[in-house]
Amino acid sequence: MAQDSYLTTHILDTARGRPGAGVTVELWRLEPEPGHVVTTVTNADGRARDPLLPEAAFMPGRYELRFHIGAYFREAGLAADPPYLDVVPVRVHLAAGQGHYHVPLLCAPWSYTTYRGS
Repeated sequence: MAQDSYLTTHILDTARGRPGAGVTVELWRLEPEPGHVVTTVTNADGRARDPLLPEAAFMPGRYELRFHIGAYFREAGLAADPPYLDVVPVRVHLAAGQGHYHVPLLCAPWSYTTYRGS
């Protein structure tokens, strides 16, 4: 039996070893035409409070998450102005029936990495 799909995210501040709280995250659908889906701000645990793309609104396709880490690290006094990394885009393809898509971002003012989490 196929699982319903949905998308969540969280941010880990690897420069300070803690959750990335207060980071703006945007979700954009890239096809058939680019369109904004949702904007959220991460909570104290570095997570979006609600799924970026809940099961009820899920549509397969190509998406882009935009993590506003430049502003986050500038406000913390850890990034230059302008910051080395500003808005970090992560493009993913989401398919139906794949269950929980989780896209964590591990970041510092000068680097980032991501993976498909659980």
